[in-house]
Amino acid sequence: MSSTHYDLLMLFLRVIAGTTIFMHGYNKIFRGGKIEGTAGWFDSMGMKPNGKVHAWAAALTETGCGVLLVLGLLTPLAAAGLIGVMVVAGVTTHSKAFFITKEGFEFVMILGTLFFAISAFGPGAISLDGLLGLSDGPGDFLGNTWMATVIPLVLGFGSGLGLLALCYRPPTKSKG
Repeated sequence: MSSTHYDLLMLFLRVIAGTTIFMHGYNKIFRGGKIEGTAGWFDSMGMKPNGKVHAWAAALTETGCGVLLVLGLLTPLAAAGLIGVMVVAGVTTHSKAFFITKEGFEFVMILGTLFFAISAFGPGAISLDGLLGLSDGPGDFLGNTWMATVIPLVLGFGSGLGLLALCYRPPTKSKG
């Protein structure tokens, strides 16, 4: 694959993945039940101490990191934030089955994997990371190839699992 094909492919993947997750955040803020409705949903699933805080955190992470991903700016950090959101979503909402139609984890798994792959393979030259010299080719970030893989894995899974450990208290089912 030529470098031009690679750069166009990475641009395409970044735009699709970044726009998709941006729209999820936008939806939480401006559509449906807006932040208040999303906050109620977070409360109902057991996110403590306040669903509104988690609604804003999820919405701003999805919109902000989605934009960063589209632009190819700070790509490993954007991927880390989005992987963290997918970890939380996978545990709190999408752990009942595999297929999304049964509230399964397939969608969040595919998105999380895509975010990781974009970081690990690098954003391509048609990106702000490339233009600013933050990424110098496939898998590079700040001159280190390992940073493009370690940052999203450690920060992404670490932030998601840390948030769950600190804040997730699923409601108990009453015997009835």
